[in-house]
Amino acid sequence: MKKVKIILLYLLAAFYFLMGLMHLIKPEQYDAMMPSWLPSHSLLILLSGVAEIALAVLLIPLKTRAMSAQLIIVMLLVFFFVIHIPQSVDYYRTGNENFTASIIRLPFQFLLIAWAWLFIKDK
Repeated sequence: MKKVKIILLYLLAAFYFLMGLMHLIKPEQYDAMMPSWLPSHSLLILLSGVAEIALAVLLIPLKTRAMSAQLIIVMLLVFFFVIHIPQSVDYYRTGNENFTASIIRLPFQFLLIAWAWLFIKDK
């Protein structure tokens, strides 16, 4: 089981590192997800990418792992309630073709939360 958990740890770190990197490489992908009421979309996309990369790196050392996992969960919850749910509602109201994809993506937030939760109690 320990080997599986280590593999899951490195996969989670790689996932957030790559997702953070994508915010920096292709920020336009994320612009459409930004709620119109948030200011400075480009800056927020950049900062969220840097945050994801930092959290990915902080998952690796045992000393910072639990803190990083907790912050990942907070980030996912904030994104879920501030970005993903309002975006899905907006897609529904406007008949946007991305509505189905946005609904399918919502449960994955819970999977990612559970995945990060695995590393909160590591000692």
